[in-house]
Amino acid sequence: MTRTLLTLAAVAGLTAAPALAPWPAAAQPPAANPDPRAKDAEPLPPYPKADPGSKVIEDPKLKGLVIELLPNGTRRVGFVAEVCLREGPLEVFLCKQGTKEHEAVLRADFDAGKIHELLLLAGATPGTPAQFVDPKTNEPKFKAATGTAVKILLTYQKDKKVHTHPAQEWVWNSAKKRTLETAHWVFAGSQLLKNPDRPEAPPFYAANSGEVIALSNFAYSMLEVPMEISKDDAQLNYEAKTDRIPPLFSRVWVVLEPAAAPKK
Repeated sequence: MTRTLLTLAAVAGLTAAPALAPWPAAAQPPAANPDPRAKDAEPLPPYPKADPGSKVIEDPKLKGLVIELLPNGTRRVGFVAEVCLREGPLEVFLCKQGTKEHEAVLRADFDAGKIHELLLLAGATPGTPAQFVDPKTNEPKFKAATGTAVKILLTYQKDKKVHTHPAQEWVWNSAKKRTLETAHWVFAGSQLLKNPDRPEAPPFYAANSGEVIALSNFAYSMLEVPMEISKDDAQLNYEAKTDRIPPLFSRVWVVLEPAAAPKK
């Protein structure tokens, strides 16, 4: 992706926000018929800085989407998401709002392309989503997603306490009786799709169809597990770990930590 949300110069020039406030209620359109389950939703805790000396920068046009500049020169990306499912099978960990809430734990009201751009600024390099066919032979052949390894941390409030856990602790493998068996996701980078009927229109960032942070292997994932998990495997074996997840509609900080680039 050639364009970026913020240039490095712009990042340096923006005002730091040492303690970001939760999304204001006024920023969200009022619900005509509020869901009664929302009464138990937990509020968003302050952004979880990795270091007291970090500078946390929020684009004023995208409230709840930040980049954290650590004193050691590394960067993290953070954004606000909302719990949309606590029970049932999973194919996606986090989807764009209005897409795959029936099979994802979290949803976020952002263009996934903006998160992609901040990951680039944080030093991550996109690879490719999972491939299912050998392009040379056109025969079925699985190739796992590639890209910079990215740890995903979740910071949320539950029972009046603030918790931080790796994202995989919210996913239960019922066959193996354990949490998701990977230490990280990879920055697969999704794809940019042109509309053949409107060639002049900007390309569509394909992860916005739902696969922002995927569990099953998809052709359009932004972040994907680096192993083979078919849709059938996900539906049969992977489910939300209910006891770990705060109530529906609780707001959560999702923090993406790209692996440090090797020193040359």
